[in-house]
Amino acid sequence: MSRLKNIFALYTPEIILIPLIFALDRISKIFAISHLRPQGSVEILPFFHLTYVENTGAAFGSFKGGNYFLAAAAVIILALLFKWRKDIIKLGASARYAFIFIVAGAIGNLYDRMVLGFVVDYFDFIIWPVFNVADSFISVGAVIMGALLIKDSFTARRKEGR
Repeated sequence: MSRLKNIFALYTPEIILIPLIFALDRISKIFAISHLRPQGSVEILPFFHLTYVENTGAAFGSFKGGNYFLAAAAVIILALLFKWRKDIIKLGASARYAFIFIVAGAIGNLYDRMVLGFVVDYFDFIIWPVFNVADSFISVGAVIMGALLIKDSFTARRKEGR
């Protein structure tokens, strides 16, 4: 019991937030499938629509039809993230949450690819590719992680006197 308690304490944010973000993503995609698929697109504001898209590619229309390749890439990325988890968390709380955001988003989109054969997208700002909740978490997590890695690199160079 003590070991289980230690594991829970060590992984508490991940245990709580990854399923929560995944659930938010699934619920929004279920809503999109049931309400947006029949209509296609609904204008919310002149610059923002909810548009149902079945995406078999990646961002910006790249790798269209590459569902299996992208699913395999997601599995590899997830495995690497978990392998590097301890090093990532050493960068601080922000890095831990960036890790959680990226993992949860990747799992959400991977679920779609494996179960549906495509990723459900629906947020449409007209001038930007249509995206979803999982994409949002991945993007925010990646920006945070990138900023922290750049900061860490500069800090390391300063310590070395470069």
